[in-house]
Amino acid sequence: MKVGFIGLGAMGSAMASNLLAAGHGVTVWNRSEAATEPLASLGAKVARTADRAVLGDAVCSMLANDQAVRAVFLDSGLLDAMDPGTVHVNHATISVALARELAEAHAARGLEYVAAPVFGRPDAAAAARLNIVAAGKAAAIDKVRPLLDAMGARVWPMGETPERANVVKIAGNFMLAAAIESMAEASALTRAHGVGAADFLEVMTSTLFASPAYQGYGKLIAEERYSPAGFAMPLGLKDVGLALSAGEATRVPMPFAGVLRDNFLDALAHGGEALDWSALALVAARRAGLDKREDV
Repeated sequence: MKVGFIGLGAMGSAMASNLLAAGHGVTVWNRSEAATEPLASLGAKVARTADRAVLGDAVCSMLANDQAVRAVFLDSGLLDAMDPGTVHVNHATISVALARELAEAHAARGLEYVAAPVFGRPDAAAAARLNIVAAGKAAAIDKVRPLLDAMGARVWPMGETPERANVVKIAGNFMLAAAIESMAEASALTRAHGVGAADFLEVMTSTLFASPAYQGYGKLIAEERYSPAGFAMPLGLKDVGLALSAGEATRVPMPFAGVLRDNFLDALAHGGEALDWSALALVAARRAGLDKREDV
């Protein structure tokens, strides 16, 4: 397929490279042009302006947040440069409200819109092992299925309403943050009683919580390996905020999401901007008087 790819951070770059490896013709655009160079060396065409990247059969985008998605696709008039029938596959983690607005804006222009946020860190993206949650018209998803299959291990259909995929992603990231926080507090407790975090978390992640999320983040906490960030602290704060907003819109109380929001703010207030969100463990340790570090 002839596909454009917009947004070349760690995730987007890895995903676009897998499209190239699968034999698709890829044109890339990024607000910072330097990010396009590695993909150009792999055979991607580089668009100097965003409108030149949306002229194929489909356009994939992986932007950081609501503000970036709005600026690139809505405020700039980019949708008007797309041919009717083009499928926009949006992989970003965005609010339910913006997802609805995007679906309406695409439909008004005769464009197809598929929400396809992903579960997986940059290493999973590089290995094409992402889990992709997709929602949109069945025909649109079928059309871009070869692209999704090239980037992910499995595609999880969530119906024809695009925001359904976004709320699944938001709820899933809330659960991940809650898992990290539970390990952070529990390992602070064991440390205060003389049992190291590594010893405690090895038991837990080998028995009661023997699952990828607990094992992966438990290892980071046990090793205090919070840099470089696979998923940075500000993104964690953003996603918990999305969960709170989605809950408020439908009057779903999420009291623990409020606790998580405050803990992310605590981490950021102490200089944790560049750390992985698993560094919530440092917040728990500091509050318990176990860690005198000043960076979180």
